[in-house]
Amino acid sequence: MKIGVCGHLGKNEVFLDGQTIKTKTLVNELKHIYGSKNVFILDTYKWKKNIVFLFFRFVTIIFKCDNIIILPAHNGLKVFVPLFTFFKKIFKFKLHYIVIGGWLPTYLKNNRKMLKKLNKINGIYVETKYMVKELSVLNLKNIIHLPNFKKLKILEKNQLINTNKEVYKLCTFSRVIKEKGIEDAIQIVTNVNNDFNKIVYSLDIYGQIDVDYQNEFNKLLNDCPDYISYKGLIDYSDTVVVLKNYFALLFLTQYKTEGIPGTIIDAYAAGLPIISYNWNSASEIIEQCKTGFIFEMGESKNIEDFLITLYNEPEIINSIKINCLEKSNLYKPEVVIKELSKYLI
Repeated sequence: MKIGVCGHLGKNEVFLDGQTIKTKTLVNELKHIYGSKNVFILDTYKWKKNIVFLFFRFVTIIFKCDNIIILPAHNGLKVFVPLFTFFKKIFKFKLHYIVIGGWLPTYLKNNRKMLKKLNKINGIYVETKYMVKELSVLNLKNIIHLPNFKKLKILEKNQLINTNKEVYKLCTFSRVIKEKGIEDAIQIVTNVNNDFNKIVYSLDIYGQIDVDYQNEFNKLLNDCPDYISYKGLIDYSDTVVVLKNYFALLFLTQYKTEGIPGTIIDAYAAGLPIISYNWNSASEIIEQCKTGFIFEMGESKNIEDFLITLYNEPEIINSIKINCLEKSNLYKPEVVIKELSKYLI
């Protein structure tokens, strides 16, 4: 069987975003299963500047492949879905669309013309059951639940680090932008320390700073106490080693349309419980009081009160770390791609 993959791989440059990591992981796992010579790649990185090269690569894929998998983002959806569905009729390959994140239902509610084109695809793979339900309401066919996945070295149970110190370390690990709750996290930790009149929590911020947020974030950091720090980027292969040293991860996203965030998969692999705002699919990924704790968006005061409780009763967090490790097994590439392989026939 020959399989084509069309998505953003970034050529030889380093990208730490979820889309690129997921696409690269998919390609590597398919090569492992089917052999490198049977997996053909169409890298959409800077595709507008490489039209000629991509055209010849596109022709190769549609001629040779029995199955083609596409992983477009918002803009790519408008280009690659019509393109591949048109040639699918001629060359009779099966077309599969793996959705990255949870944005597609909202997008289609405002772009219903795309529904007809998407219904020509053999399989549309979405990260959450919530998305399956939302897309079914729009009469979209061939929707399949396929969780997000990451290639990580999951921590062993005997490597778990239980926290019982004077200062508990919290972190955020996502794109650094206001909508990811960075400012909420800073304010919450600051308020709790002020309530105790001493430093009981620190906050380390990891991730790529959004260009449009850079100046605002720098000013915010300059006004922050020393126990709040920006720690830069982490290579995705090192996330477990870094995150295992923290007490909990704050995921205070303001995006209701998150899918299965890669940062949560990273945290689970490190045995790190999540303190999160409630997005559309949150309860599917975070088991309340078992792998983390979900609060309604904007309930920062409730999170502050919860952190006060945790400081006095750290066992609430320490006792569920092992649950996070067990949960991480659901997001192994070999597990998820094995499920995908059932449809590549």
